Amino acid sequence: MKKLLLATAALSAVAGAARAEDVPLGFLLSYTGDIQSLVPPISDGAQLAVDEVNAAGTFLGGDTVTVVQGDTRCSDAAVATAAAERLITADGIKGIVGSDCSGMTTAILSNVAVPNGMVMISPASTTPALSSADDNGLFFRTAPSDARQGELLSEILTERGITSIAITYTNSDYGQGFADALQSAFEAAGGSVTLSAAHEEDRGDYSSEVGALAAAGGDVLVVLGYVDGAGSRIIQGALDTGAFDTFAFGDGMVGTTLTDNFGDAIDGSFGTAPGGEGEGVSIFQGLASEAGFDGASVYAGEGYDAAALILLAMQAAGSAEPGDYASRIMDVANAPGEVILPGQLGQALEILASGGDIDYAGATGVELIEPGEASGSYRILEVQDGVLETLELR
Repeated sequence: MKKLLLATAALSAVAGAARAEDVPLGFLLSYTGDIQSLVPPISDGAQLAVDEVNAAGTFLGGDTVTVVQGDTRCSDAAVATAAAERLITADGIKGIVGSDCSGMTTAILSNVAVPNGMVMISPASTTPALSSADDNGLFFRTAPSDARQGELLSEILTERGITSIAITYTNSDYGQGFADALQSAFEAAGGSVTLSAAHEEDRGDYSSEVGALAAAGGDVLVVLGYVDGAGSRIIQGALDTGAFDTFAFGDGMVGTTLTDNFGDAIDGSFGTAPGGEGEGVSIFQGLASEAGFDGASVYAGEGYDAAALILLAMQAAGSAEPGDYASRIMDVANAPGEVILPGQLGQALEILASGGDIDYAGATGVELIEPGEASGSYRILEVQDGVLETLELR
């Protein structure tokens, strides 16, 4: 009889293990390319959420989330699309955290995600064009639109008494959308844009671009580019020729690489990047520090939130299938429900499993507005003594 009981227990254990499954989650980010120095904390933030969910042991009745990475390289839509196709067809992913550079997200969404019914939550794609993308309810973002960032940067320029600017922007959805929003707001406030010109990435020489910007003039050169790409090279050219000594930046330029490259040579330059304040922000930064990365890095918190929202929506739906959980993302992100902060994903899983409601605030104070994007707040930063310092939050 004892042998029979032992055998029955063993069979039950095997059956229980068989019911547990791996749920593959895709991280489609620019691990190489024009923002490669910004991506590791974003990926680490998303991984932190995955690890927290797995540690709880209650995700979809005991399933485990596995991460599959794909490199979108920021400026190569063909590479980004191929990576997305591989993760869906070969790796069987059930959701996408990504991408970051807006053009890559747009390409993946239209060419791969929508045709395959795949959910995407971007932690960093900010072009206003994505607000009206034909996404079949599959695309969300924890980063706010550059329509807001352009207005805010215009406000800061005006407050500082700057009346004329030249703008250089990366020739992409991100750069064009940001530049258009900034120019519209700045001119409406009475400012003058002497030149707004696109630049291409991965060129060896930017002397002609710098020359055109210098000839146009302006109190400040606004650089809406990528810190590991042409943006930094144009700044260097402007410094070398004396064309400009003060710069304004968008989020794609905000990172330690900027000050590593230029130090106090750009003191007084300033910019904007998404960021928040409050209990969730400080908790996340503490958890990130324990995990060995900088939680204050641009979009690190948004990475955590993107992964968390996908997994919590799956739990709310009781299914890892995108067609089942896509409609639950807005539900778990917003009121009503118990407020969920970083470190509380296990608690959220239990609430959802019992049929309760949550209001996920996460690392960035998440509040998703239609059509599924963050309302957002921003850090105002300035280079002081060669270091990027946060002046305020708006």
